[in-house]
Amino acid sequence: MRVHVLGSAAGGGFPQWNCNCPNCDGVRRGGIRAAARTQSSIAVSGGDGQWVLFNASPDVLQQIRSFPELQPARTLRDTAIAAIVLIDAQIDHTTGLYMLREHRQPWQVWCTACVREDLSAGNPVFGVLGHYSGVAWNEVPLTAEFAIDGVSGLRFAALPLTSNAPPYSPHRDRPQPGDNIGVTLIDTRSGKRLFYAPGLGEMEPHVWEAMHQADCVLVDGTLWTDDEMIRLGASPKTSRAMGHLPQSGPGGMIEWLDRLPPATRKVLIHINNTNPILDEDSPQRAELAARGIEVSHDGMEIRL
Repeated sequence: MRVHVLGSAAGGGFPQWNCNCPNCDGVRRGGIRAAARTQSSIAVSGGDGQWVLFNASPDVLQQIRSFPELQPARTLRDTAIAAIVLIDAQIDHTTGLYMLREHRQPWQVWCTACVREDLSAGNPVFGVLGHYSGVAWNEVPLTAEFAIDGVSGLRFAALPLTSNAPPYSPHRDRPQPGDNIGVTLIDTRSGKRLFYAPGLGEMEPHVWEAMHQADCVLVDGTLWTDDEMIRLGASPKTSRAMGHLPQSGPGGMIEWLDRLPPATRKVLIHINNTNPILDEDSPQRAELAARGIEVSHDGMEIRL
């Protein structure tokens, strides 16, 4: 199994276009050692040259240009993307579908019924795409493994995560199972597993079990502290209120990752522009390194 990180940042990317926090200002001015990042997305292959895109970020065209394997140029109009899996209906994970409207047939899109509802009513992305390439919807089951046609060597297992639906969702502030999911990617040849959850607001027993069984976890690295956005004056909401478990503090992501088996590879993704771990010389980044926790970057490859 190959996992290619197309984008490693949270919504808005890094640096964010209108942000002058210490990180964004520092990277623009060259005052900190940090790499720019596009918005969160990964591509996964079982080794057959076909890829599954997890989330279609607003930066998807830049991400495809940066990873030529997604454009093998076998015909006049071509792509190696066989299907798209959406883990939620958030703007930063779905807007890229508009950028892919020139596809020659309906996109094979996998998502839960909740996400389909959000993208058909509150933010009718699927309806708009009906005037272009169209969408062939496949429901992501929450109780059984599934395979994707045209993609060999891989199976997938989704589970619901406690989170909130987008502001345009009919069930905003009334969370439903399937608003947000985590997915275990399984290599059918080796049996290796990777657990992917860029938005993880609560460590529930079924989530912890999936993480514990994985050989690699690629999980929520949005904010360092629960009050990070409040202290900076960027938002009145805590990390947990936004649906993201902070890394530090009691019950934070670091505590959970420390409890995983020593052989488990631990990688953070969906990193907000305000998070001090983006500064490669920060004490927070050093703490992660000391604990064996990696910070994903655009172009990162994970092989299992």
